[in-house]
Amino acid sequence: MSDRPFQSRKPRFQRPSGKPGRRESQPRRFSSDVETTILYGWHPVVEALRNGKRSFRRLLATENSATRLNEELNAPLPIEPEIVRPHDISVLVEPDAVHQGLYLEADPLPSPTLETLSGERVVLALDQITDPHNVGAIVRTAAAFGVEAIITTARHSPAATGVLAKSASGGLEHVPFMIVRNLADSLIALGERGFQRIGLDSSGEANLDELQLRSPVVLVLGSEGKGLRQRTRECCDIIGRLDMPGEIKSLNVSNAAAISLYAVTKAVAAGGRK
Repeated sequence: MSDRPFQSRKPRFQRPSGKPGRRESQPRRFSSDVETTILYGWHPVVEALRNGKRSFRRLLATENSATRLNEELNAPLPIEPEIVRPHDISVLVEPDAVHQGLYLEADPLPSPTLETLSGERVVLALDQITDPHNVGAIVRTAAAFGVEAIITTARHSPAATGVLAKSASGGLEHVPFMIVRNLADSLIALGERGFQRIGLDSSGEANLDELQLRSPVVLVLGSEGKGLRQRTRECCDIIGRLDMPGEIKSLNVSNAAAISLYAVTKAVAAGGRK
């Protein structure tokens, strides 16, 4: 199963007919029916170029960024950059986006399936988390904690491209997305495979540190405002919470993800809490 449902943005340019690396006054348009992942900014583009599983379509770079890119990778680039002006990239990305002189179009990465998950590392499931900045931050944290995969739905989820990719700061290259039609059905299937399904919610029955954890495990996070949906809660084995000692008792979902992943991955690495 590929991560293509995330790639909602179509390629916008014609491939240049001239020699690779030439300066173009404006990037030319090309047409394609294949959905494309859009990456921009230093860390997302560099990590993608280092990823042997990526297939590349087009790389735009300013002269300074192209020079820095060659110095950073210290090896032949997998795709020759088209040298452009900063404005030529600015018109392709979101307003006020910090592209740092790099813009990359690539094919979507391959994705695991429910059947191919090893269960040796934590799996993360996102229940209708829609803010691309939050999801990107979660991806970056997931990469830091060695999460095996992130499960989400094709609907009510941001595209794994653009803003999300920039917020993930290269994390998309290390944590594959698994796109499913129905999250509840997927949690049921994982339960049948022996996964412990831990939901996180402020109304959880016990502090996450107090739960008896075992591997394999899937950690389920709810949306920014509504939390876990009722059907999702029903498909979890246990609902945990994070007890905050300060005056503010709730956290942004990306911050909650970082604390939760620390607790869960630590417990799994130790063989589970009894």
